[in-house]
Amino acid sequence: MKKVKQSVLFIGITLVSAVNIQGCKSSEEAVTQELKNKGEIEIIEHCSGDAYFSNDKYFRANATGESLDRETAKKKARSNAMAQLAKSIKATMKIVGDNYVSSTEFNNKEEVTETFNELSRTVVDQEISGAVKICDKLTQKSDDKRYVSYIALELSGQKVASKYAETLSKNEKIKADYNYEKFKETFEKEMEKLGNR
Repeated sequence: MKKVKQSVLFIGITLVSAVNIQGCKSSEEAVTQELKNKGEIEIIEHCSGDAYFSNDKYFRANATGESLDRETAKKKARSNAMAQLAKSIKATMKIVGDNYVSSTEFNNKEEVTETFNELSRTVVDQEISGAVKICDKLTQKSDDKRYVSYIALELSGQKVASKYAETLSKNEKIKADYNYEKFKETFEKEMEKLGNR
């Protein structure tokens, strides 16, 4: 008797799911048709959206590249995404450096801030090559046969912070006053802000 009830329940859930999926599909088709009636074309952006935004764990960037040559399109997309990722990390690390220095007892804060910013550029340049591809799509336009490459990359915030902290701890100008726990706390606050955007 118990197995019969479970079977009936399973069949019922399956039917409800199938109806919901069909309902969603019909709804999407209606929206697409409405756009066509208005003379609009839906643009599909691969490797884009909430899943590809930076968050409290990862720096992320997405980009496209277009060319008549397939490999050139891919290289352009990767280069664009790397540049965007580097820009995002540098901006975040600048804020972290400024906030960290202003909350400490360094004597010459202006000089130390500049040192932090220089180290940030160096660390980003070293670490950016370790970015991981999290999405990769390739399409071809029907009219001119150009390839369009879509890509999304990510780099662990923890990896960047660890390398940055390691580099800071070796710097003679700030070594004596450097406090890893305070730096880590400042960094994590900035990463949380990325996740809340």
